[in-house]
Amino acid sequence: MVPISIFAISDLHLSTNTDKSMEVFGDKWTDYMNRISDNWNRLIGKDDTIIIGGDISWEMKLEDCVSDFKYINSLPGRKIISKGNHDYWWETSAKHKSFLESNGFSNIDFIYNNAFKVQDIAVCGTRWWNDPSADGFSDEDLKIYNHELIRLENSLKEACKLECDKKLVVLHYPPFTVDGFVNKDIAELFKCYSVDECVYGHLHGLGLKNAVEGVFFGINYRLTSADFLNFTPIEIKI
Repeated sequence: MVPISIFAISDLHLSTNTDKSMEVFGDKWTDYMNRISDNWNRLIGKDDTIIIGGDISWEMKLEDCVSDFKYINSLPGRKIISKGNHDYWWETSAKHKSFLESNGFSNIDFIYNNAFKVQDIAVCGTRWWNDPSADGFSDEDLKIYNHELIRLENSLKEACKLECDKKLVVLHYPPFTVDGFVNKDIAELFKCYSVDECVYGHLHGLGLKNAVEGVFFGINYRLTSADFLNFTPIEIKI
């Protein structure tokens, strides 16, 4: 079996076909797409897998994302993509499949109530949502939160069917309270389904002060926002 490395990065915020560049958020984002591709090509081989945890493209419609996905498809490795809060182009699984096939994007998969096997690791997850401890958490937030819990458990159930030795969960929103504790619903699900590692994104700029990493209850948590990683995919070793 060919050795496969797993990498992760999130929040690419691609804008190959729009004028909404992340460079407006400061010098750290200068030339960020070239920096991502340079680092990606330096680290990742064709047999490796890279998990992209949401906020992929600034486009609003899937059919307008061709240029951004062409960029992703051109990079080496298999890509497993989950949804972020800015991925307004996100569609049904059937439309995703048709989009990939019609454009010849052969090395991209979407996490959507499902899971994928990468050697002995099951990769699963969901977008997630704001924590109930956040200021202004509303009844509408609670509805979305509960739906995300269902999606996460659906994905974890699919991961169990793959009969892998390890489970890696990718979220977009941080799975923590505002005080830096692991969200209790996340903790219960992860314990129930024997999760080993969780990667998440969403945090940028001043929001990085809320970043939490480390091992909690036997599970390792890592932040993979592109700017936090200096636009360099990070290798995940479980």
